[in-house]
Formats: sequence, structure tokens, C-alpha cells
Amino acid sequence: MNSTDIAFLSAADTVKAVKARELSPVDAVQAYLERIDRLDTRLAAYITVVREEALDNARVVADRIQRGEDVGPLAGVPIAVKDQYWTKGILTTNGSKVYKDFVPDEDSTVIRRLRDAGSILLGKLNLSELAMGGTQNPPWGIPANPWNFDCTPGESSSGSGVALAAHLCAASMGEDTGGSGRGPASYCGVVGLRPTFTRVSRFGMTHMCWFMDAASPMTKTVEDCALMLGVIAGYDEKDPYTSRKPVPDYTARMREGVQGLRIGLIKELHYTEDMHPDVRSAIEASLEKFRELGAEVKEVSIPLAELAGAIFVGVADTEGAGARDEILRNQPGDLDQASRTRLQSAALVPAKVYNRAAKARVLLRRQVMEALNDVNVLVSPTSPYPAPKHTDLTAKFENAEDVRARFFFRRAYTGLYSLTALPAISIPGGFTGDGLPIGLQLGAAPFAEETLFRTAYAYEQATPWHTRIAPNIQDN
Repeated sequence: MNSTDIAFLSAADTVKAVKARELSPVDAVQAYLERIDRLDTRLAAYITVVREEALDNARVVADRIQRGEDVGPLAGVPIAVKDQYWTKGILTTNGSKVYKDFVPDEDSTVIRRLRDAGSILLGKLNLSELAMGGTQNPPWGIPANPWNFDCTPGESSSGSGVALAAHLCAASMGEDTGGSGRGPASYCGVVGLRPTFTRVSRFGMTHMCWFMDAASPMTKTVEDCALMLGVIAGYDEKDPYTSRKPVPDYTARMREGVQGLRIGLIKELHYTEDMHPDVRSAIEASLEKFRELGAEVKEVSIPLAELAGAIFVGVADTEGAGARDEILRNQPGDLDQASRTRLQSAALVPAKVYNRAAKARVLLRRQVMEALNDVNVLVSPTSPYPAPKHTDLTAKFENAEDVRARFFFRRAYTGLYSLTALPAISIPGGFTGDGLPIGLQLGAAPFAEETLFRTAYAYEQATPWHTRIAPNIQDN
């Protein structure tokens, strides 16, 4: 295989080739480093590349394989992670000047488990400041969407989506509080999972909102995502909130198909005038595909779903302001103007408003769980429109309706699952007429990731969307 062929492999295929000794981990790492050198100046996916460490670790993995050792389920897979995860001895910026000198003295649990599984860390990926979204002037550059450089790749796990779509790593880790993993997955045409809250340890992951933050595996394929979750999931004594439920082999039932599954379209997130027509068409086509594959498809109602974006901001931003109180008091000048304004505004939210949002969150979960009594999987777009242009994100708000449309509306789609602590996955679901990816979002009951992977895999294998290559990196 030449270097391009290597870089375009899925993580699962990389493991197979490495274990069969058809591919050297060193060659795999070099293939990605070469692409990073050539493409990332324009894409700004990476903040830090650990070139020598990656090559050294690749040699260690290669030597272990030569000795006949079982290296692990991610043997030789070059990965990159959002710069929100602690990495021992490696700069961890959280996308902010506040942390420009922060070098942890230990790995986060997610990083440790990925290393133990045989993966090789290439570097740390760009993100919105403090994993919030809305950063106007990111200190390490504005990540560009490989499908259209003028468009955003999504927030806040922006670099994680870009690196996958441009094949600058075999798999990546994002983080998802209100959609920060699924949103970039949708805009970049890759896979992004938000696991059930407590399924994966958050030790060593800088927080935004402690009861909604979730580690988010982001990958080229559904199989890769199932593989990654199997590695990082499970109880961790360093995070007392992690579940003690056994971790299944998420790939074991993945190929069973959707025959007999009940799939529900959330009507409040579909019949809205603000949805892009190409997105609506893609979702309706996906439902027809599920019918062809043997699933039962019906509509379900979650009345509070359309308000999930406002509920999310009312809870998460207020929690985020509390978590960053010291920064606001002592280092406000180190924050991006948009980040500072958002946090300062959230710090002024009255207690009664936060209390109402918290109550609404409980009611929303009740409604979602009632819907899941009737269906196995919920369906909606990940985002009601494709990736906006960078200039659209930084434009000033004109009026209250503009705030609703740009700030709250899109957050309803992903915020629904964040607020209710439920698992959801974004997979490639089609393209707009001008070639931008559309994300199909599937949600399920607590700890039903196996059902999500089974449904997502069936759709992925029956459609061509995951095989497309972004035009801006196609000939490179």
C-alpha cells in the first residue's frame, strides 16, 4: 500500500493489516504525519503534533507484534484527540490561552485506555475555546471544513471532525456536552457518538457541565466507533460517576440488521419551516431505506423537543460559568471576546430561570423515555441544516428571532440527548445539492449503544455516503 491507501483505511482495517503483518505501525504513522505536514497548514485540525513520540511508540508496537504479543484491539491505529483530554507530558490547551502552559503529569482515563489498547497518539486536536463553541479568534487557528473551506466544521470538537474527514488520523476522540461531537461529525461527514452518561470515564477531561459532558469517539465508520467505545467504556475508580455495568462487545451484534426494529421519527424536529429542504429530503429517504431493510417506521411526539436548545443553554451555560468562575475573575483578558461575553452573561442568569430549566430537563427526559417505550430508535437530523459559513457564525445577532434561529434552534437536535443522559450517534446521511454532508442522528434508551450500532451499521452499509471523499483533500 502507498501512503494514501494507508491513510484512507478505517481503524478496523488498519488493525487487521497490522496484525496480519501486512502493514507496519511505523508506516501507518508516517503516512499520517506526511498528510498532516502537507494539508494541516490550511485545515488547522491540530494544535500539537507529537511526531517523535508517535514514531517511537509505533516502533514499540511493531516490535511487540514481531514477538507474537497481543497488542490490543487498536493495534497500530494512529489516533488524535481533542485537546481537552489530559496527556502526560504533552501540552493540553483546552483551546484557550488560559491553558497555554498546561502540561498534565498524568493521562486522562480515556487516553490511558486507548494507549493500552495499542493505539498510537499522533497529537492533540483543535477545538472551540474551553469546549464551548462560538470562538471568534481561536488561538491556534480557525479549523476549515474539508468539504468547503469557507464553512465551519462544527463546534466544539472541530479538529476531531476535520482530521477524520481529511484523513489526518485513523480515529479521533471528541467530547460532547450539547452536541460537540455529533455536530462536527454531521458537518464533516463522519461518525460521532455520544454514549450514555456514566458509560465512559471523564477523569482528566476538562469539564463544561459536569452532568452532561461525555467522551465522544469520532471515526470513519460505524464499526470503528463500536471498536473505540469498547476500549474506553467501563467503570473507573477515578470517576465515581461511571457505571459498573459490564461492557459488551459492541461489534458482536452489529451485523444483525434492523429487521423487526421499531424506528420513530421525532415529528417536532422534522416538521419545521427552518429545516433545510435537502436535510428534510435526506431524513425522509433514510426512513424509506429503513423500511426497505425491514424496520417498522412511525412518527413519535416529544412535545418539549423543540425547546431542548433553550433548556440546554439555560442549564449548561450557567453550569459552565460556575466552573470557570476563577478564570472570569482572574484571567478574563485571556479569553476570546465571544467566550468571555457568553460566560459573563450566563453568570448573571437568575436562580429561578436556572431552576425552571432544570425542571424542564426532567420533564423532557420523561417524554423521551415514554417515546422509547414505543420504539427502539429515535430518528432526526443531527443538524437541521448543513455546515454554515464561518462568517455566518461570527455575524452579530440582529434581533430575538435571529438569536432563536442561530443560537437555540440547532441545539435542540443534539441537546435533546445531552439533557436526557441518553446515547445518540451521528452518521453520514446524505449530501446537499452543493456537496455538503448531512448527518443522520439516531438515539436510543440508556445503555442501548448495541442497538444504535446495529441500526447505524445497517444504514451505513446500505448507502454510499460514508465512502465519499472530501474534494479538497481528494487529490492530495
